[in-house]
Amino acid sequence: MTENMKSIIFSFFLLLNLSSVAQPGTGGSTILAYDSLLAKKLGADEYGMKKYIFAFLKAGKVKVEDTAMAAKIQSAHLKNILRLATEGKLILAGPFLDNQNIRGIFIFNVESIEEAKKLTETDPAIKAGVLEMELRPWYGPAALIETVRIHKSLEKKSVAD
Repeated sequence: MTENMKSIIFSFFLLLNLSSVAQPGTGGSTILAYDSLLAKKLGADEYGMKKYIFAFLKAGKVKVEDTAMAAKIQSAHLKNILRLATEGKLILAGPFLDNQNIRGIFIFNVESIEEAKKLTETDPAIKAGVLEMELRPWYGPAALIETVRIHKSLEKKSVAD
């Protein structure tokens, strides 16, 4: 399966899952009424969507053999993710679990590839050459911006601790 096909399938399922919102206590899913103030706040277009920059984190050319150094780079990488999320620049990040060349994804809440590239250059794992990023413009649900806020209410322990 090509990378493009994986991206299309991921986008389809993400949109499918976000197309209805489960209401607590209703036992099912309900379409919420249009909220123009929330749409404006999140930067949504008339379809409830907006532009993001999607990043595929790929294994870099550098392989760190020293486990203490690898742990230090990983910790700094996670702290950088949390900083970008707190700043509102990164709304989704996570690793893939199958140990392939594509290690994980980021979704940046920025307008341009150039701005996302500058943000990726702040990542210690990128600086060390352990990871590389492929950046692509992506059109997705504006509601994704709320992910960071919602995640904080679910997070018992930070991944950066």
